[in-house]
Amino acid sequence: MSQPASKSAPSSAGQIGLAAAVSIGIGGMVGAGIFSILGVVAEAAGNAMWLAFAIGGMVALLSTYSYAKLGSTFPSAGGAVNFLVQSFGDGVFAGGLNLFMWVGYIISLALYATAFGSYAATFITDTPSGLLLKSLAIGSVVLVTVVNAFGAKIMGQGETVIVAIKVAILVMFSATGLWFVKPDNLSPELWPGAQSILFGAGVLFIGYEGFGLITNAAGDMRDPRTMLPRSLYIAVVLVIALYLAVSITVTGNLSSAEIERAKDYALAEAAKPFLGELGFRLIAIAALFSTASAINATLFGSANVCYMIARDGELPIALARTEWRQATGGLFFTAALVVVVMLCFDLSGIAMMGSAAFLLIYAAVNAGHLRVLKQTGANAVIVWLSLLTCLGMFAILSVYTYEQQPAAIVALVGLAVASFLVEWAYRRWTGRTIKAIS
Repeated sequence: MSQPASKSAPSSAGQIGLAAAVSIGIGGMVGAGIFSILGVVAEAAGNAMWLAFAIGGMVALLSTYSYAKLGSTFPSAGGAVNFLVQSFGDGVFAGGLNLFMWVGYIISLALYATAFGSYAATFITDTPSGLLLKSLAIGSVVLVTVVNAFGAKIMGQGETVIVAIKVAILVMFSATGLWFVKPDNLSPELWPGAQSILFGAGVLFIGYEGFGLITNAAGDMRDPRTMLPRSLYIAVVLVIALYLAVSITVTGNLSSAEIERAKDYALAEAAKPFLGELGFRLIAIAALFSTASAINATLFGSANVCYMIARDGELPIALARTEWRQATGGLFFTAALVVVVMLCFDLSGIAMMGSAAFLLIYAAVNAGHLRVLKQTGANAVIVWLSLLTCLGMFAILSVYTYEQQPAAIVALVGLAVASFLVEWAYRRWTGRTIKAIS
């Protein structure tokens, strides 16, 4: 029997405007795509990295259409959580997918926080210890958790400021760097095979998945039916343009061999030819703002996912209660799990797994959308195309991951199976059911 929702859920409807909503999406995307996985993408796609970003952007833009239609029809703080329940109904399938999505957000958060720690350490020492790196990473999660606890309005304002600073730095980097591009570095004759470019596009999808976080803020928007689609499209189009400009600047200023040697800090290295050491530091600062905003946006969205899952019957109801200020138990629990993951695992090889996980989730959302087309009024051809491109990219990425990080495939399967087993076991134990939001 379904339990009632907590009466103490945060109330912040109407606190997020268009600028803040767009900032949430940009913050969730740019932190991963440019600073956390740029080296991995360059390793796969070489000097055709910009083309991989374009392909990945088109896949993301197709899913943006689905999310815009679903979000304007079923606006809530749960975003994709609610979409899956509305589409597939109350069952282990929807519940397992929701838990798997939450796990994906936790992995992403740990990845961003680890990147933040690495960049922050460059301002302290050239040879950081493991303890320093972990401490800085954990500190970033704790700080952002406190910011989120003060409510959606504070979170939105903070995100807008952070995104404005990092985007300004990246735009300056691209606008200046494009003048120094060496055309020979971009020659199609140097491109790797089509398979390698597609591998790169698959790896970087985690750099685009953050647009879905905007739908988690729908319950806090003034007019979600109009504002949600608008903010989704604006965020994705702006990020595609930014990624293309930055990736062309990097590959145009550095050879493939130079990118390979500096793959962990390729952006900063690419700034040196035309901005010197000052450029290196400016990009490092942008990296700090970028990863911080990615943590901020993703923690806000994933805490809402946890809150919705608990409120609607898939996790203990205590996680849906407000514990301090506007912070639910779900916010604190999510942050705690991120810290555990950072302490227990080396995440350098899990970026591929994170992209694969979100490709599966986005494919599931598109598949579910096909079941409610009459309610959303969406174009079936576009939704089908979105579903097939997500599945195609997942298949391509799975092959690449098996070749490069076979353990990541095992971990991905294990997490997926565990999500469905936990969902099944929790239902059997408590008798709770999921409650779709109308």
